[in-house]
Amino acid sequence: MILVDSTIVSVATPALMDAFDASINEVMWVTSSYLLAYAVPLLITGRLGDRVGPRPVYLVGLTVFTLASLWCGLTGDLGLGIGALITARAVQGLGASMMTPQTMAVITRTFPAERRGSAMALWGATAGVATLVGPLLGGVLIDGLGWEWIFFVNVPVGVLGLLLAVRLVPRLETHAHRFDLVGVVLSAVGLFCLVFGIQEGQNYDWGAITGFVSVPLLIITGAVLMVAFVVWQAVTRGEPLVPLRLFGDRNFSMANIAITATGFTVVAMIFPVMIWAQGVRGLSPTMAALLLAPSSVMSFALAPLAGRLTDRVHPRLLVGGGTLALAVGLVMMSRAMTPDAPLWHVLAAQFVLGLASPFIWGPLSTAATRNLPPQRAGAGAGVYNTTRQIGSVLGSAAISVLMEARLAARLGGAPGAPAPGTGEGMTGGAQMPPLVAEQFSRALSESMFLPAAVILVGLLAALFFELPRHMAEQRQGRQGRRHERGRHART
Repeated sequence: MILVDSTIVSVATPALMDAFDASINEVMWVTSSYLLAYAVPLLITGRLGDRVGPRPVYLVGLTVFTLASLWCGLTGDLGLGIGALITARAVQGLGASMMTPQTMAVITRTFPAERRGSAMALWGATAGVATLVGPLLGGVLIDGLGWEWIFFVNVPVGVLGLLLAVRLVPRLETHAHRFDLVGVVLSAVGLFCLVFGIQEGQNYDWGAITGFVSVPLLIITGAVLMVAFVVWQAVTRGEPLVPLRLFGDRNFSMANIAITATGFTVVAMIFPVMIWAQGVRGLSPTMAALLLAPSSVMSFALAPLAGRLTDRVHPRLLVGGGTLALAVGLVMMSRAMTPDAPLWHVLAAQFVLGLASPFIWGPLSTAATRNLPPQRAGAGAGVYNTTRQIGSVLGSAAISVLMEARLAARLGGAPGAPAPGTGEGMTGGAQMPPLVAEQFSRALSESMFLPAAVILVGLLAALFFELPRHMAEQRQGRQGRRHERGRHART
């Protein structure tokens, strides 16, 4: 439910533009506000789960998320503006931030290292499938019931989840922790300044926002505050929000880099595809979302295999192969985004993306947590999910800026062209002049090269993974037994 809501709005972009008379950048903030409010508190909610237990934090978060979903859906019926929906989505993100670290911490603290791969593979497969199912579910709901139902659908699921969680989520041992409030403020303000500057820079022509605040100033301020946050974590005498010793484990460090690139890529790649499918090919939201179906099916089908391999195969091979396949699939998708290419080209690209997904999500989460001691499970889960969400926030912001820039460069006020940053001509069934459709497609297909390039950072990080400790111990044991048998044979 959390991750479906990270991508479900992408297919509703044209509908929300029409419903609220909003620009594409304003609608992008419906996703960005959710991702930002999701990312910023993850560090402290992970620690909170260690202190008071994952179960109560999870239950409170699920309650907040469910009520905020109801609020999101009611903004249309109450005649409220896009700002009200953005605010409701931020509250929804806050609820999500309370739940996510607890799920990962429970798995880390329940399963021993040698069996954790299969459990994390299911957790990762759920994440991978959910981010792809979001647009499909959104398309069905928008066509059948209206955009409000992409939020209302969470209410019965949330109520059922709450009842099941009360009964099934285990009570685990708690650990005493103090909260680094200075670190929380530095990270929250720094991240907000960075994302707001990147997201809104195009609207303000990368210049002044008010008399004394400008886009470059916001970005520089955000960067400085994030550097100050890292320095503070290193020098504070109390208990830091992010124990930097976690990064002493190479696999944890590399997994965080790779999951940041993955979060960026998964969020960024969906927006151009959905706008192209509806705006150029004239598909309905449901039909546009069905183009992603091969990815979801393949991700779910391969999850058990990925789980078995995660406990037996070097993560370098699994994650490296998965990220490379993801980059190849994105290039294929870019080449298929033309006004008249056969749609099976798109389906073939999505098939490759589905092959890649299960060998990224599960193996990465396992590599990040495999060596963590129980008392740091919450902190480690908070850091891992924070870096993933930071990647998602930046992906949403960056693809928005790039799409607007490429549309402006390709169309440039051509007759019959939709104005960049508006919803004109982007709804299902829209008819564009052939020349405009060609240039519109090229602008969006060129945008796909950004996530394709970013996921290669994940590939580079995967090359530095070490053999997990339990695998190294098993290998040493096998070598020792072979050596002992050889010695007896010679004797």
